[in-house]
Amino acid sequence: MSHEPNIVLVPLAGDLSVRTASALKRTLASLLRSGAPRIVLDMADVPYVDSTCMAVIFGAVRAMRSKGGLLSLTNVKPAVLRALRIARLVDYASVSVAGAHREVPELDVSTLPLWRTTLPVDADGLQTARVRIEELASRLPFSQDAIFDLTLAAGEALGNAADHTCGEGILATVSAYRDRMIIEVADCGRGFDPNVQGIGETNEDAERGRGIKLMRLLVDSVTILPRPAGNGMVVRLVKLV
Repeated sequence: MSHEPNIVLVPLAGDLSVRTASALKRTLASLLRSGAPRIVLDMADVPYVDSTCMAVIFGAVRAMRSKGGLLSLTNVKPAVLRALRIARLVDYASVSVAGAHREVPELDVSTLPLWRTTLPVDADGLQTARVRIEELASRLPFSQDAIFDLTLAAGEALGNAADHTCGEGILATVSAYRDRMIIEVADCGRGFDPNVQGIGETNEDAERGRGIKLMRLLVDSVTILPRPAGNGMVVRLVKLV
C-alpha cells in the first residue's frame, strides 16, 4: 500500500471472493482506523468480485462517507464493472474502468478564465489554502466527490512544494473556465523532473513521485514544468467539469 498524508492507494490482486473476504475486511478496517480521508482501491489485477466482498466494500464506502471521506475503485475490469453495476455498488462509490482516461482538450489561446485567484501560501498555511481551494472549486458545477478529489490533489501539490523545496514563496493560482478548473502550484526550490528520474523510484524524490502518481488518480491532467521566471517548478492540475 502507498501512503500519503491524505490518500491511501491499495493494490488488490486475485479473486475477491468468500475465501478472501475476511482479509479484505481486516485491511479496510485498518485503513478506516488510520483516518485517511481518501482510499483508492486499485482493481487492475482483480478478475472477479463476489457478493460477499462487494458487501465488505459497500460497508467500507458507507463508513468512509460517515466520516466525511471517500473510497473509490480504479482500473476496474469490464467483467468486474458489470458485477458492480448489477449490485448497484456504482451508485454509491466512485468507479473508474481500466484504461479509461478523459482527454483534456487544449484551451484556445484566446480563451479567458471566468475568474482567477492567486493565493500566497507558506508551510504553516497549507490547511488554510486547502479550505480556500475547496471553496473556490464549489463555484463550478463539480460533484462533491470531484471537489473532494481536487482539493486533495491540490493539497498534495502544496505539500510537495513545502516539504521538498524552500518551504516559502509558494503561490497557488486557481483559474476557472466553463469546462475546467486549473490549479498551478509554483515553488522556489530546486524541483525535479519526473520524466527523467521516474515516478516511484527509490531515490531521494521517490516519496514526491508517489504523490504525483496519486494526484494523477484524482485529477484529469498533471504536468510539472520549470518555473518561467526564477528557480523552482510549477505543478499544474486540471480537473474537467
